[in-house]
Amino acid sequence: MPRRNSRDNSRTGTTGVHKRRALKRGALRYRVCPTAALSAGESMKFMLPVRGAEEECFVVNFHGHYHAYVNRCRHVPMAMDWIDNQFFAEQGRYLMCQTHNAYYEPVSGECIAGPASACGKFLYRVPLEIDDGVIYARPPEQEFND
Repeated sequence: MPRRNSRDNSRTGTTGVHKRRALKRGALRYRVCPTAALSAGESMKFMLPVRGAEEECFVVNFHGHYHAYVNRCRHVPMAMDWIDNQFFAEQGRYLMCQTHNAYYEPVSGECIAGPASACGKFLYRVPLEIDDGVIYARPPEQEFND
């Protein structure tokens, strides 16, 4: 009878240490959307429970990679999309707070231009998982400083 490799977990795609880390984070994740629903250069808002309150978040498809953040400018804590669900600016190169004209790198969430009090700060990242063509989000672990 063949032995099953104890490090193999083909259902979740995690192995060894990665499997233990995934279990430590807990099983609480929230379905955002299928990956097919978000083409390159598009964004989608969703609600996520964070520390007992519903927070508006958004996910973007930037060059085929998915990144998600809490929908909150780091200059003044308010929604970034003055026009509903429009986060990209400069032909899709940056994320922009439409109220403060703060520009953020889509991959890192770092503010690279705009009000001086926002520059160098990062958007609050929402951890994502992609499982079987579906994007799932987990509440951010970091504390919000605003």
